[in-house]
Amino acid sequence: MNGSSTFSAYRIHNDAAGYRAGIEEMRADDLTPGEVLVKVAFSSVNYKDALAGTGKGKILRRFPLNGGIDLAGYVAASSDPAFKEGDEVLCTGCGLSETRDGGYAQYARLESQWAIPLPPGLTLRESMQIGTAGFTAALALTQMIRNGQTPAMGPIVVTGATGGVGSLAIDILSRAGFEAHAITGKVDLFDYLIGLGAKQCIAREGLHWGQRPLETARWAGAIDNVGGDTLAGLSRVIKPYGNIATCGNAASIELATTVMPFIIRGLSLLGVASAGTARVLRDEIWQQLAGPWKPAHLQTIANREIGLAELAETFAAQLAGGAHGRALVRID
Repeated sequence: MNGSSTFSAYRIHNDAAGYRAGIEEMRADDLTPGEVLVKVAFSSVNYKDALAGTGKGKILRRFPLNGGIDLAGYVAASSDPAFKEGDEVLCTGCGLSETRDGGYAQYARLESQWAIPLPPGLTLRESMQIGTAGFTAALALTQMIRNGQTPAMGPIVVTGATGGVGSLAIDILSRAGFEAHAITGKVDLFDYLIGLGAKQCIAREGLHWGQRPLETARWAGAIDNVGGDTLAGLSRVIKPYGNIATCGNAASIELATTVMPFIIRGLSLLGVASAGTARVLRDEIWQQLAGPWKPAHLQTIANREIGLAELAETFAAQLAGGAHGRALVRID
């Protein structure tokens, strides 16, 4: 497309008229700069996208910007010879919908250092069914394994298990040979989680962590999407030399615990910050997601397909806790 042609974008503003978002027409010349112009085919909805699109969280660092922290599509033009017209690429995080225009638009510009060639084994659709949520789950498991976690140590428990990261974590853990357990407040979705590979499902409301600094160890490790009291409780029940990968704060950003799990049981608390992951590790994880860790239940997890016009209602449902799995965004 030429720089004066217009296209549709879901654009977020915060100015004298207030915080607002909606579909607008814009030009490629007005996109944030980058060497690779992408015709976007798919994006997805993450919790972070819902916060950004509604203003419930301080995600964007400049305004206005197009929303969407994920995108996948075809190279339309490139000043970097490493990419040619028609190449299939993807990008997650890397400043999308924070400091640069994101994937909720028919076109986006990427810095070539963050444009990932679509790995063999994935389609563009599948890459966005996975998106930041699956990348985060795979990054969490990668860090746990690098810190000594093995399937022989015992099961890994996933909190917030019906969400995007949680659902994909259950699937990926199972693909990687780990026994996955799930904690959720949605007991009506136990069958959904078992279908993804969970060997045990625990109702959040009936779970009592105990009050002592160390309680009876139940799991070899955890992937936590919740934070707050749940993360503090997990720290008391992980087996010696296990890992907790912390990925989210759906309940709270607070953490009230003691040093005892760390100095008595050798617990490791691993932070997972997917947006700024180095390119070398990013490539490694996408190769895993296209190969041995490719989730086996993407159609079940990505259970909704929407267009740009349905983003606002999808954000509301996500923040209200009324959805499970993932929403794929089709960019027409």
